[in-house]
Amino acid sequence: MTHTLTHCIFDAYGTLFDVSAAARRLAAQDPALRDIWQAMAEDWRRKQLEYTWLRAIMGDHTDFRAVTAEALDWTLERHGLPAALHSPLMALYDRLDAFPEVPAMLATLTARGVDCAILSNGAPGMLASAVASAGIGAHLVAVLSVEDVGVFKPDARVYALACDRLGIAPGAAAFVSSNGWDASGAARFGFHAIWVNRGAAPVDRLPHRPALVLPDLSPLPELLRPE
Repeated sequence: MTHTLTHCIFDAYGTLFDVSAAARRLAAQDPALRDIWQAMAEDWRRKQLEYTWLRAIMGDHTDFRAVTAEALDWTLERHGLPAALHSPLMALYDRLDAFPEVPAMLATLTARGVDCAILSNGAPGMLASAVASAGIGAHLVAVLSVEDVGVFKPDARVYALACDRLGIAPGAAAFVSSNGWDASGAARFGFHAIWVNRGAAPVDRLPHRPALVLPDLSPLPELLRPE
């Protein structure tokens, strides 16, 4: 199945960037983490997302760096780990590894005339660091942060921000996310939502479902090939 679309908008964390990479890289240096880093990374990510949803519901916004730091503090306490790990883990989070297929996938889409952008909960500085570290900035026409609207996804104002900044209607863009709830929010807004289901999880039981489900980003250029 192919779609003729002018833009492809990506979530950042978990979609382009491996959110487990910070814990994995520190575990390679610290023997205390070698047996627990995966569980720690999962708890950090889960609590990070929970805090974005709860802050959006309560109308008590702060930026994603603060949320990430708060979630990390909870995780370190949960696993009985020293607070001294906070600083190195946060520093590594600014330099998360991109998933292996990401650079070639973006290069192919760009070569075929598809404008690629990021729309993320991430704070602008975090996103700039991650994009630079991964070396993918040349393939992006925009890196957009929810800080411009002051609320986290899946609030519709976030998806509208992308349309406003890129000058497009929702139907002109694919929106790609590794988060099922984000794909649902994007589908509700009117994007061609694509869920990158790296963990082979069930589809979320939400009112709006993704148009496509992929195991990773490798097939995306062929699916979006102009007809």
